[in-house]
Amino acid sequence: MANGTKWYQLSVEEAFQGLGAGDAGLTSGEAKARLERYGYNELKFKKPSVIMRFLRQFHSPLVYILMAAAAMTGVLTLRGEDMLPDTGVILGVVILNAILGFVQEGKTEAALEALSKMIVPECTVLRDGEQKVIPTRELVPGDVVVLSGGDRIPADLRFFFTKGVAADEAALTGESVPVEKDTEPIARPDLSPGDQRCIAFGGTFLARGAARGVVVATGEGTEFGKIAMMVKQTRKVETPLQRKIAAFTKTLMILILSLGAINFGVGYFFGFDPVYSFLASVALIVAAIPEMLPMIVTAILAMAAAAMVKRNALIRRLPAAETLGCATVICSDKTGTLTRDEMTVLRIYAGGKSYEVKGVGYEPRGEFISGNEGKVIDPASEPVLVETLKAGYFCNDTTLTQEEGRYHVIGDPTEGALVVSAAKAGIIEKLPRLDEVPFESEKMYMATLHEDQGQNIFYVKGSPERVLEMCQDQLTDRGVAPLKREEILSRGEEMARGALRVLGMAYKMVPKEEASLGVVDIRGLTFLGLQGMIDPPREEAIEAVSKCKSAGIRSVMITGDHVLTATAVARQLGIVGDGQDDALTGEELFRMSDEELYEVVGRVSVYARVAPEHKLRIARQLQKRGEIVAMTGDGVNDAPALKAADIGIAMGITGTEVSKEASSMILTDDNFASIVGAVEEGRHAWNNLEKAILYTLPTNGGQALLVMGAILVAPFVALFAMRLPLEPIQILWINLFDSVFLTMPLMMEPKEKGLLDASPRDPKEKIANSLFFERVGLVSVAMAVTGFLIYWNFGHLALATDNILLTEAQTATLMAVVFVHVGYIMTARSTFESAFTFSPFSNKWILGGVAITIITDLAIVYVPALNSVFRTAPFPVEWWPFVAIGLPVGFFVPELEKLVRRQLKKRKA
Repeated sequence: MANGTKWYQLSVEEAFQGLGAGDAGLTSGEAKARLERYGYNELKFKKPSVIMRFLRQFHSPLVYILMAAAAMTGVLTLRGEDMLPDTGVILGVVILNAILGFVQEGKTEAALEALSKMIVPECTVLRDGEQKVIPTRELVPGDVVVLSGGDRIPADLRFFFTKGVAADEAALTGESVPVEKDTEPIARPDLSPGDQRCIAFGGTFLARGAARGVVVATGEGTEFGKIAMMVKQTRKVETPLQRKIAAFTKTLMILILSLGAINFGVGYFFGFDPVYSFLASVALIVAAIPEMLPMIVTAILAMAAAAMVKRNALIRRLPAAETLGCATVICSDKTGTLTRDEMTVLRIYAGGKSYEVKGVGYEPRGEFISGNEGKVIDPASEPVLVETLKAGYFCNDTTLTQEEGRYHVIGDPTEGALVVSAAKAGIIEKLPRLDEVPFESEKMYMATLHEDQGQNIFYVKGSPERVLEMCQDQLTDRGVAPLKREEILSRGEEMARGALRVLGMAYKMVPKEEASLGVVDIRGLTFLGLQGMIDPPREEAIEAVSKCKSAGIRSVMITGDHVLTATAVARQLGIVGDGQDDALTGEELFRMSDEELYEVVGRVSVYARVAPEHKLRIARQLQKRGEIVAMTGDGVNDAPALKAADIGIAMGITGTEVSKEASSMILTDDNFASIVGAVEEGRHAWNNLEKAILYTLPTNGGQALLVMGAILVAPFVALFAMRLPLEPIQILWINLFDSVFLTMPLMMEPKEKGLLDASPRDPKEKIANSLFFERVGLVSVAMAVTGFLIYWNFGHLALATDNILLTEAQTATLMAVVFVHVGYIMTARSTFESAFTFSPFSNKWILGGVAITIITDLAIVYVPALNSVFRTAPFPVEWWPFVAIGLPVGFFVPELEKLVRRQLKKRKA
């Protein structure tokens, strides 16, 4: 189309002219020619091979280090060194991580596959002047499609005939209320799909009515096709944790390789054989590599994911378990997530009086409050109120049901609200229905005729303006009175300004002989009243938004609803304050450049009537400002934004399969409050991960320094030239056993208080920060010095006497290092607070891990069968007091460091 004109802007005649078609459809020859030109009506995507997906899992700096270490230990094993266990463990870790990543891979392909399944296999068209059923993939622009209620729409259509048509576009727009459709063009240039009333979108449903439309787009040219293209083109961003681990791994690699290079250089300087220096440096590098770190990270994230499941958040990508903890913005849908997705009547105007209706949702319990007096009233004492409620109840096709203690409606949510408001007043019996005039968007009302005690009555409900046009008077407490049209419209406008959807009610008594309704009969009515309703905010969502503010997280509402409704609900939730009116509509977003949007996303918290691409643009501009974005969604239109966000959150109940496949997390209860609970778990996961890293790395650092120190003094001290303080098998044992029985229990540490009272941590802050270098460096040095002194002391004794072996000195060194670990684990439970501020019994897993560690290591010392495996030997009992010095060293060194850190922080404050 020329000049960027949209199909919905064209008249029916202009649309047919633009397509070179007519309302009689195409001929078979024309359809064949167009099929060759436009291609099949399908979404195309190519899945990567299984082998390529598996090989992608090895693309990680940490994996590169581990594979290099495995290669080194393999070479040493071939040269006769006892490094085979090291090689096996390292390769096992690499393969296990690759398998875990492979299982998590393929989300994009799954989302595209789910999109393709939303296309109906067959449809009815006019071909050669006849109705024919053809495969949907053979549809072409210009085809005329015939639809009836319940049909899935096969492609994007421009309606040219409609009768009582409403379309269910929830899968596309996320809005649950069916949209009325007609054939009239709309002049406005930049409308979101939800406002394009003369267009039907492929993949959505015709909820009711009959229609014919001409195909204007197929395949990747449809709205669903455009979304599929956006999903394919949108690159899944790395989570903050993934970026931090990558940066941390590079830092670690540089440090470890530097240590190895220094060791080789010093050895060469002191005249050691180059081959010996190289092999010693390789041993040092292997000792320094934290081979269990990937497994520790995976385990912590898996435990966080398990905890989130209990809080109704299902994690699909493990890194997302931590990402929520540093989220700075949560962009949420309105309907069903922030609100109950249960339309509720809140205000009624009847007989010149105003009433407030208590109770939210579909549960038929709630009081009626007189707006004039502010008192609870018995609705039976207000006859006009009762008649207004009856009108909404009888002129209604929706039913209220209860399943497993929960109420829900079958039918239209708006009508459901009227059924519930009547039920709150005890109106549950219906009059026999004789006839009806169904709702149509052209008429803007619905009417039903009922039999009532020897005469007939018909009720009408619809837009207040349309209902008033058909009324001649109104019902009051004093009987029928002249119609006060202006006052009624004023009250309706007042409700509408409060974001309520307002319906007017009227009735008319007719003779029993009139058993059918015609449009001509619906005049001379008596006006009854107005009912104003809204999808109310969830009470728990109001509290959750408040918690987000305390946690330094901004809540943003992105909805397909109208701007007045969205702003009013946002104000009730606390997303915007009473003095804030900043909101953007889809039309305004269409006209804004990315640069202009970048300038306003920092302050705008409500976006209404958005199109599919708007969420994606909003997410990207927020990320450009340095925000960590969590994005919720349930419709197909949300898939690109869910994929692009730092963490995409799909709805488990109302969400489409496409949105779930594109997401990182699924809310099983569709509740915003569950996101806030998951944020707390994410922050807890990071705290435990930080504790685990700060505890684990000194294990490798201390052992590396111990080996390096021994090599450096070997030219001057014969003891260290004979043997290293620890054997390779002992180093491997400490690394593996310590990770399982001491680090893993650290992950079970209870949540610290006030997790949601602090601002999100800086996503740019590195793992290898000043705290890391100071804590890890200090404990590593303490561990290395303790081991060095123990080995030097008892090793010299071993050289001086014939009956004491160096193996006993190595065993004593092993136990001293283990005791340093045990002392350190008792204070590592808190990163900054002293161990004296919490109970040692609050984490029984650690106590159990310490007990198992000590018992197992004693077995290694005293059980002969284990002595040969671990190259240990029992040492004299009188050595134990010296060996046990490692316990207070491991405990008090980090305690002193934390004390100094707290004191410096107080002085700065």
